[in-house]
Amino acid sequence: MKAAEDQVVEDDTCFQDDEESFFQDIDLLQKHGINAADIKKMKLVGICTVKGIQMTTRKALCNIKGLSEAKVEKIKEAAGKMLNVGFQTAFEYSSRRKQVFHITTGSQEFDKLLGGGIESMAITEAFGEFRTGKTQLSHTFCVTAQLPGEDGYSGGKVIFIDTENTFRPDRLKDIADRFNVDHGAVLDNVLYARAYTSEHQMELLDFVAAKFHEEGGVFKLLIIDSIMALFRVDFSGRGELAERQQKLAQMLSRLQKISEEYNVAVFVTNQMTADPGAGMTFQADPKKPIGGHILAHASTTRISLRKGRAEMRIAKIFDSPDMPENEATFAILAGGVSDAKE
Repeated sequence: MKAAEDQVVEDDTCFQDDEESFFQDIDLLQKHGINAADIKKMKLVGICTVKGIQMTTRKALCNIKGLSEAKVEKIKEAAGKMLNVGFQTAFEYSSRRKQVFHITTGSQEFDKLLGGGIESMAITEAFGEFRTGKTQLSHTFCVTAQLPGEDGYSGGKVIFIDTENTFRPDRLKDIADRFNVDHGAVLDNVLYARAYTSEHQMELLDFVAAKFHEEGGVFKLLIIDSIMALFRVDFSGRGELAERQQKLAQMLSRLQKISEEYNVAVFVTNQMTADPGAGMTFQADPKKPIGGHILAHASTTRISLRKGRAEMRIAKIFDSPDMPENEATFAILAGGVSDAKE
């Protein structure tokens, strides 16, 4: 049992050096004449790395209390000196992409569909009706992300943002039993937050960025189950649609930046809606994922889930930059997402 406990990563020593060099701490700006008080102000809003400054507009920086336009220009100039803000060759970028890792789904067939599992530096979205396995997939990832995997992946901690009150620690214990890992260690490595409004959900991302920075290289996965539930409640009717989509775009942009900045995988679940006009166009399936084009464009990989017979579920690649549109069948068992039994 001791060996099994060691298998769950509590201290990512082997990847630590790589991860620490992955981002430059914002404190390094002090060497370029930026004072500590201004750096602290940026940290309070979740900007903790030099790349984080590059990813933030001048307008947004000016909105931080105590930062004038002159200070913002100086900060941007200092960050520009420390980063390569221009172009790089595809060869140089491909060497950076070697740091991308994959987290297994628990099903070999599903992993094969995704090219090894969900990847880091990307947003993976799974959508489907109720009972299609979205939350079960989220719970399985909470455990599999902690286990050492292929290509030198060392495993790491997970942050889970719950918007629908569906997170169950006892479910993680069942999945941990399947992989022969210690219950306490698994639960200790999952950081949980319950979001109550779309604004609260956005504020939690500042905490997420600060945590990823504070424990560089330790966290490997951020899960949001589900991304759209609170936006659906807080914004109603067509009158508030434009504002909803704008706020959603800001959140998704923040998620994409966090995934690239700290080399973590982001997994979000999404709900479905019935399309009343679909019947007129003779579409086979009148249901579609909510969030519109904003969410469709922001997600790197989109997975469509649908129910099969009994515990069987079917996953289909709906949209991906490098995966063909194939399907995979998996099962939801006591130990989480698994391969279908023959």
